[in-house]
Amino acid sequence: MLEQLEPKNVFSYFEKICSIPHGSGNIQGISNYLAEFAKERNLEYIQDETYNVIIKKDASKGYEQMEPVIIQGHMDMVAVKKPDCGKDLLTDPLDVRIEGDFVYAEGTSLGGDDGIAVAYALALLDSEEIPHPPLEVVITVEEEVGMEGALAIDLSSLKGKRLLNIDSEKEGELTVSCAGGMRINGFLPVQWQEIPQGSNGWEITLTGLMGGHSGVEIHKNRGNANILMGKLLQRLSEKEDIALSALEGGTKDNAIPREAKAIIFFSQDNRENCEKILKEMEKELQNIYRETDQELHILLKEATEQLKQKVLEKPSMDKIIQLLCTVPNGVCAMSRQLEGLVETSLNLGIMSLQEKEFSAAFSLRSSVASEKEKLRDRITDILSSLGGSYHFSGDYPAWEYKEDSRLRDTFIQVYEKMYGKEPVVLSVHAGLECGILAGKIKDLDSVSFGPDMENIHTTEEKLSISSTKRVWEFLLELLKAL
Repeated sequence: MLEQLEPKNVFSYFEKICSIPHGSGNIQGISNYLAEFAKERNLEYIQDETYNVIIKKDASKGYEQMEPVIIQGHMDMVAVKKPDCGKDLLTDPLDVRIEGDFVYAEGTSLGGDDGIAVAYALALLDSEEIPHPPLEVVITVEEEVGMEGALAIDLSSLKGKRLLNIDSEKEGELTVSCAGGMRINGFLPVQWQEIPQGSNGWEITLTGLMGGHSGVEIHKNRGNANILMGKLLQRLSEKEDIALSALEGGTKDNAIPREAKAIIFFSQDNRENCEKILKEMEKELQNIYRETDQELHILLKEATEQLKQKVLEKPSMDKIIQLLCTVPNGVCAMSRQLEGLVETSLNLGIMSLQEKEFSAAFSLRSSVASEKEKLRDRITDILSSLGGSYHFSGDYPAWEYKEDSRLRDTFIQVYEKMYGKEPVVLSVHAGLECGILAGKIKDLDSVSFGPDMENIHTTEEKLSISSTKRVWEFLLELLKAL
């Protein structure tokens, strides 16, 4: 599909990457492909036990005395699909398509974040014509689920002190610092009882939300399906005698959930009133989110499949509803130093009702360590007060701004020469691996950039073809200058 696009080698490798399933937690195949790529070209490489890959290439002729440059990105993607998509993202390739200036994947996310970084790196490593200093390509795993690869990787074999992180989504923006973050997994124990006599099962679906990246797009105030489902259940339980049998929503802790489902039981006599309550809620939410989630709908239908034979005892249901309606959501604080920058946020990305417990997975981000800890403690206090438990994972530090950066200065000079204007230099709320890697390499100088992408982490994700070409040409000029 992409063979006619320029730059040919970049899009050829990008399409190859799209043919190998590589969602977070399913990265062995793509890691093995990268190792085999290096082996076939007699390039020095390391594939560690967590499947991180480092590939090194000597400098081109005339650049042998230059200090190495580290090219860095991650191999995993947020793999999500539309409800009517029958693709198995653990085994099936993506169906890439072209529409105008964009590449997208039919029915699924595309994985431009961060497949394009891998494609750029492979195109560099594969070429014998491109002038460049010594290259040290670092491709990490599980970035999307807590930066676990960056935390685990051993970089002691690297000699470079300048790192180009190609994991940003807007051409012309140079990212020089970012928020830190962590995952919180919370659990509430539950008790079950027999289905009340005379009750029927009904499925509620909250659908049509935009979703998006819980860092890059959290400030857009889009609806969180998990939180909104909690409000629906709260309204119903206040006005009618209902019992909860099933509850789920979201697929990734760092993606704003687009859909949530619940199965509740109530008597046939209460159907009319429950339908009225849900219609009122739908109208309220459609008004609140009219600018951000125009397709929001609440659907109620009789549940006929996969019904549990039990429902939650009321105290268990009430605690779940209380959790969903009490935890903070979205932007919690804006930066006091940088206007327009989100400082601290929380996203309830996944919820699931299991046999023994209700689980909730949160993505917490903050550029201020003390505020991250404060919000963490607030969530754990809520869980503890409800008799729940929790554990933390993927705790990574903020990437702090470097006052004196020769790499940043060179980037700006090359950009001005090519584009005739200065790039936008900024800090972002999304997590990047630069902060972790800076803790492993003394005096590391890092910048992050990339081509235009839209709606990453969603099924509407798309990658600009023309921007990919311009950023490739810029990367080549930057390597010459370095």
